[in-house]
Amino acid sequence: MCGIAGYLAPSGRATAEAERALRFMNEVQRHRGPDGEGVWLSPDGRVGFAHRRLAIIDLSTGDQPMTSESGNVIVYNGEIYNYLELREELGPAQFKTASDTEVILRAYERWGADCVRRLRGMFAFVLWDAARGEFFVARDRFGIKPLHYIVSHGRFIFASEMKTLVPFLPEIAIDPAGLHDYFSFQFCLDGRTLFSGVRQFPPAHWAYVGDALEVAPKRYWEVQYRLDWEHTEKYFIDRLDTVLRQSVDMHLRSDVEVASYASGGLDSSLIAVLARAERRNGRFQLFHGRFGADPGFDESPYAQALAAEQQMDLHIADIVERDFVDHIGQVIYHLDEPVAGPGSFPQYLVSRLVRENGVKVVLGGQGGDEVFGGYARYLIAYWEQCIKGALEGTIHSGNFVVTYESIIPNLQTLRDYKPLIQEFWSEGLFGPPDERYFRLINRSNTFREAVDWGMFDRDTTMQSFKAVFWGQNVGKESYFDSMTHFDFKTLLPALLQVEDRMSMAHGIESRVPFLDDAVVEFAATVPANVKFAGGELKRLLRRTFADRLPRAIRERKDKMGFPVPLALWLRQKGPAREFVMDLLSSGRARQRPYLAKGFDLTPLVNTGSVFSRNLWAFLSLELWQRQFHDRAAELHYRPS
Repeated sequence: MCGIAGYLAPSGRATAEAERALRFMNEVQRHRGPDGEGVWLSPDGRVGFAHRRLAIIDLSTGDQPMTSESGNVIVYNGEIYNYLELREELGPAQFKTASDTEVILRAYERWGADCVRRLRGMFAFVLWDAARGEFFVARDRFGIKPLHYIVSHGRFIFASEMKTLVPFLPEIAIDPAGLHDYFSFQFCLDGRTLFSGVRQFPPAHWAYVGDALEVAPKRYWEVQYRLDWEHTEKYFIDRLDTVLRQSVDMHLRSDVEVASYASGGLDSSLIAVLARAERRNGRFQLFHGRFGADPGFDESPYAQALAAEQQMDLHIADIVERDFVDHIGQVIYHLDEPVAGPGSFPQYLVSRLVRENGVKVVLGGQGGDEVFGGYARYLIAYWEQCIKGALEGTIHSGNFVVTYESIIPNLQTLRDYKPLIQEFWSEGLFGPPDERYFRLINRSNTFREAVDWGMFDRDTTMQSFKAVFWGQNVGKESYFDSMTHFDFKTLLPALLQVEDRMSMAHGIESRVPFLDDAVVEFAATVPANVKFAGGELKRLLRRTFADRLPRAIRERKDKMGFPVPLALWLRQKGPAREFVMDLLSSGRARQRPYLAKGFDLTPLVNTGSVFSRNLWAFLSLELWQRQFHDRAAELHYRPS
């Protein structure tokens, strides 16, 4: 796990003061790699690499940038979990290090671009192919590891984090299409970012970049929803047990200690249990964040039950209101851009606790909801379609995997989602499935009077949404698969951005065993009438592993998802309310170009519901503006 950066200039165009610029980029990403740094420049000065290292595998000889005998050079961020098997296949005698970095170098020289198909893990890397005189750029299947780029001042410039690229932009400006995506979903689509000119290299793609500085990514992997109608539920249970245990075992490969997050929910608890089963002897550490002063937001009893039953050492970060005021600025800075919900704030503090206890690698449960169907909105959307089918007499036609009758017992899961259901049904029912799901997840409706919608082309977001929702790899007969697929391709990368930035802010590596290609590819073959029978969320996961989890966790119905008591704090006359009111009532906040003329943000402080994200959306956007846009002159890189 590391931070990477670099540039490519066209032939014959050396970059002045290139080494200084590379060291500047390394300094911006220092937090990603506290164990070392390196810089490489081509003899003609047109290519440069910078690297910050967090040493996890091959602690002594895995330094980067790494060069092969052929003159190829690589900078790489991530972990290749099957590096030992690939090393044997490639011939161990030729290796000079014990690192997975060298495995990528050798694999590329053996198989070329097809090497990425053989890599099992999380990765983002850029490799200088000396013979071709081009970069080879690649990113892992799910977007676990970040990679961003710009084309500026006649150079292709890349980095792990956007903040590293921002100083090299001609100007720091907001991308309107990205901002509309943000107001709709609180993340961006199609590789857009909130920074105009900064692009995200897409997951599951590779590209060659040469003199023309053109980036034309080519897909090398796609999840295919080829449903297996031949096997019984018992087969799927047995198969899931095998592939997930194998994934956890692979994710435990490390030359340093591996620990686990424990939110108190099903996913992280299950990963911790399976890891403990593989590491039965010795210490195994768990890390949890607790809002102890607010009982409705305290999930620590579940983490404590897990630790006691599995004989794990539990560490708890007690998070209080003052922590929000003291750290939220750094949270937004490390995120690079506002994304997803306020869960990034407690995750930042839990990651700090991990580092304070000397741990470098931690396992998490990210991906379980998107792969196995864990969001309550799936049940809401399917419930509406069931009602429609019951009214039209088509519910038993084969288009529904859940009957109206069978879904009723699971509707109690929705008791805390009444406001969402009211909003969902406030402007009609029973439309086409894609339009109804867009309506369910689209947050822009709740911003109505707050935003100047005239500055946006709203069709762009809808077109991007439909292209993913109706992807050619998803069968049109399964509404459940279309919903989970959209979240898998869009929400999940946003959550992975949070996962990466909040862990790397403290120099730790977060691993996500649910996002293993064998696990994801298997899950895509499971029919929805197994994954979602009776409307039971994450049904297959629960049926497979229920006997290995504490009873309190396996029987939970109050899924929280690391909520933050921000709305509760704001109702009190404490430091959080004072901080937020001062921020949003300022002249700068009132004059942001995306706000409707004369709109006052401060009433949001008093009207937000306990789980409302509207206030968070504007608050984090304002903090981001101050971190980057208001400091544009200060941030701009200037050669000496």
